[in-house]
Amino acid sequence: VQLVESGGGLVQPGGSLRLSCAASGFAFSSYAMRWYRQAPGKERELVGAITSAGGSTYYADSVKGRFTISRDNAKNTMYLQMNSLKPEDTAVYYCNAWVRRDGYWGQGTQVTVSS
Repeated sequence: VQLVESGGGLVQPGGSLRLSCAASGFAFSSYAMRWYRQAPGKERELVGAITSAGGSTYYADSVKGRFTISRDNAKNTMYLQMNSLKPEDTAVYYCNAWVRRDGYWGQGTQVTVSS
């Protein structure tokens, strides 16, 4: 199982970014996926999740209405569209999958929201 995040960077408050998570080594379309983030000095927190077919999503209250999770099962890729970014969204963002009772993580991608 391999998960590779991309798309992070530096953005001004109010800006947007789209993160991608490319998955391989497992039947991507059969598994729910999650985005997490970890800010400096803080614990890793769940940002949101999406079901295997993409029909249902969950978001943390802190990002609800600003972030959107989607997936393209034909491309084995999950996305995180982040709008109206705030400085408190600054963190390393990770994608996560639980496959056959084992948890897998990507290497993370840094998102910095600053003027």
